Amino acid sequence: MEKKKKSMKLRTRVIISFFIIILVPIVMCALTFYFFVGYKTKSIGEKYGLANATYRTISNNTLLLNAMTAEEYDEVEKTAKSDTSMLEETDYLAILNARLKKKQSFIAVCENGTIIYNGSAELSSEELENELPKYGDPGANSQGGVYFRNEKQWMVKQVDYENSDGKECSAFIVTKTDQIAPQITGMARELAVVTVLILVFTSLGLSLWIYRGVIGPLGQLKKATQNIKDGNLDFTVEPCGVAEINDLCEDFEEMRIRLKETAEEKVEFDKENKELISNISHDLKTPITAVKGYVEGIMDGVANTPEKMDRYIRTIYNKANEMDRLINELTFYSKIDTNRIPYTFSKIHIADYFDDCMEGLNLELDAQHVDLTYFNYLEDDPVVIADAEQIKRVINNIVSNSIKYMDKSHKVINIRLRDVGDFVQVEIEDNGKGIATKDLTKIFDRFYRTDASRNSTRGGSGIGLSIVKKILEDHGGKVWATSKEGVGTTMYFVLRKYQEVPVS
Repeated sequence: MEKKKKSMKLRTRVIISFFIIILVPIVMCALTFYFFVGYKTKSIGEKYGLANATYRTISNNTLLLNAMTAEEYDEVEKTAKSDTSMLEETDYLAILNARLKKKQSFIAVCENGTIIYNGSAELSSEELENELPKYGDPGANSQGGVYFRNEKQWMVKQVDYENSDGKECSAFIVTKTDQIAPQITGMARELAVVTVLILVFTSLGLSLWIYRGVIGPLGQLKKATQNIKDGNLDFTVEPCGVAEINDLCEDFEEMRIRLKETAEEKVEFDKENKELISNISHDLKTPITAVKGYVEGIMDGVANTPEKMDRYIRTIYNKANEMDRLINELTFYSKIDTNRIPYTFSKIHIADYFDDCMEGLNLELDAQHVDLTYFNYLEDDPVVIADAEQIKRVINNIVSNSIKYMDKSHKVINIRLRDVGDFVQVEIEDNGKGIATKDLTKIFDRFYRTDASRNSTRGGSGIGLSIVKKILEDHGGKVWATSKEGVGTTMYFVLRKYQEVPVS
């Protein structure tokens, strides 16, 4: 047996979605920030020559600017202490300035307040003389730098020294501060874009998850509803989605199966009813035709002797009984079909019951020139819970069916009772023409009649044995048959014994 797959409840799915929509973006943003900032920090560090750049370094403009030109500042400071003449050589300054230009910086050298070297392409020497700190300004001579504005903001790192002539000189490393801001701003913008993308894809993923769990299955149910509306029941509703909808799908599939079974049963019922009407028409037509013929014979004076008149009247009577029996059988069948058989169950001593039945049955069969033999192999008189009238109907229907197909001059029916454990088994054996193997499994079906039975003398409604089967099943028993063509047929049915339940 296939194990039923458990589905997630809608409430659980909503709770999970709530936590996912909160936690996933936070975790993803944190991871993105960690790796992205690390990558961008490394990239900015490589661009500006920062060996050990960190997020703290690039996020602090002052630290970043200082770190960018720290190597060149140290070089200038060492040169100012060891060989001031190098700071007067244009070639050396040009090489140093070229390095600084890659970092959005330049070098300027001032001697006694006059600019002797200007590495800037934007600022004139006059502007630098006016804006740059003077020799010996407090706090200027450090790596921390000072700022001045000339439309743009500049950071200045100053090294004061005296040259070989004893003149007061200053070397300045000047850096544009607005060149760093776009790097940081760009990184923040990119982080914002990544954050939005994370939120969008998380929402899309959750939407798809909820759709597959809720909206999709509802669409399937809508399609199934439309199919049923159109009268199409040849489809399958697959269980899917959340637990509540999965249960709904299973109930819907069960409903579809039942509707289909009902529709198929209705088709079969209509077919059986048509067959029943055909059988009734055939079975009633024969005795009615006979009655009509004999009545016309009486009216025309054909029955002109007391003997003929008596024979005509008896024939009419028998045909009327035949029709009455058929009508009663059909009436009882209608009760079977609607499960309205009026059972009256009671305790029956089976041996005594069959003794009484055999007395009445023997008289009936004797009139039809049928020998009845009864064998009771029961060791005691077991009790069964049954409806006495309906069990008698079972016996009569089986015996009547046997008589219909007897084709021998000496007609015999044997009835035996046997004890088979928890059941009492009844055997009704005849010496009729027998039943073909192909028909033996179908004789208890409603409206089934063998081809040989479809004649005016032996025909019946085809429901006698189906009534037998229904009654016995309602009693908790069963019926079956064995047969050999040309020899006869034996019908078997069992009834469960009644057992007292001890009360402690």
